Amino acid sequence: MSGLRGLLFQIAFLAWSTLIALYSLIPLILGNRAQIFAIGKFWSDSINWLLRRIAGITYRIEGVEHIPQGAALIASKHQSLWDTAIVLALFRGPAIVMKQELLKIPIYGALCRVQGMIAVDRAGGAKALKSMLKSARDAAAEGRKLIIFPQGTRTLPGQPHAYQPGVAALYRDLKIPVVPVALNSGFFWPKHGLKRPAGTIVMRFLPAIPAGLDRETFMARLETEIETAQAALEAETRAKLKT
Repeated sequence: MSGLRGLLFQIAFLAWSTLIALYSLIPLILGNRAQIFAIGKFWSDSINWLLRRIAGITYRIEGVEHIPQGAALIASKHQSLWDTAIVLALFRGPAIVMKQELLKIPIYGALCRVQGMIAVDRAGGAKALKSMLKSARDAAAEGRKLIIFPQGTRTLPGQPHAYQPGVAALYRDLKIPVVPVALNSGFFWPKHGLKRPAGTIVMRFLPAIPAGLDRETFMARLETEIETAQAALEAETRAKLKT
């Protein structure tokens, strides 16, 4: 049944997302960033409605008290497309650090540019790093939340993957707190396949890491805190899915 629910959800998701993208063309042409942000929030909320109605998947956000006011760097585990969608509803005008290749996607890439998302050319060396930091400074100066997936890609639950240096560069340059995040979305909306078991996606915000630590201390603390919370959350999820 989870496979059938997943197929139905995927059809609904793709059809609805296409309609939303087409509707976004008007504010995109006008360059209306505020309206595009509002459409993004609506799309995120509607995707979670589809998940709940079709697949029996709900979500819960924990630890919101750890999110500081104003600019902050949200460093999250990344297992699913859900992770990038939910931040559009949680934060007002978030700036997501993303692969530059995504800007080539029709309509979507243009929407990301208008919203001031932070594109990274992972093969661009020092020039690309300089561009990323400038975009991040601009977003932070506006008081926006910057979203980064420090492992740089989606991973399966329990799959190890190295933490990339980009998060350390942003931490050092921006001098703003970093909020680690663990989540279990990969159990319910995996990178590959259509299985959508009923259950609850949990996004768990952890206490913020203050600015000012040296690079080695920061990276060790970030990875330890995320992976410790991640292991606990995944164990909880596996136990619930077995019952």
